[in-house]
Amino acid sequence: MTSTITRRMVGAVVATGLAATGAFAMAGTANAEVGTGNIAAASSVSAQATQNFGLTATEAKVVQGKVLKKFGYTTKYPGKIDGKLGTNSWKAFQVYLKKSYGYTGKIDGDPGKNTVKALQRLLRDKVGAKLTIDGDAGPKTQAAFKKYAKSLATP
Repeated sequence: MTSTITRRMVGAVVATGLAATGAFAMAGTANAEVGTGNIAAASSVSAQATQNFGLTATEAKVVQGKVLKKFGYTTKYPGKIDGKLGTNSWKAFQVYLKKSYGYTGKIDGDPGKNTVKALQRLLRDKVGAKLTIDGDAGPKTQAAFKKYAKSLATP
């Protein structure tokens, strides 16, 4: 009888531990949407990561509406004009950068070094930014990106 109780207790402790481990593992990869009670699956969280490179949500909305919409954002790479430059925004941006600014990478929505280099070329061309084309989205690139967004907002 004692061994049966012991086995059940050990089984319960192991099951609880496994459940807790799974919960903790998911806590690091799941994303709760504020105010909705929804939790996104781990695979969609990385796809929803945003990188505005210093733009405010308002400035990012301008970029999404004035530029990215023309290159498949909201259609081919469906996204809302929400001020968050996430994967779909960057996919549309990569299409634009590939067409005119020397981007040669995959259309994967990852604003990595090659995407930033092409963005820097765009910023040199569109707002006269004096940038080193190095793929680093540092303060000068971010300031130029803000200037670009503001130029788009001006009629």
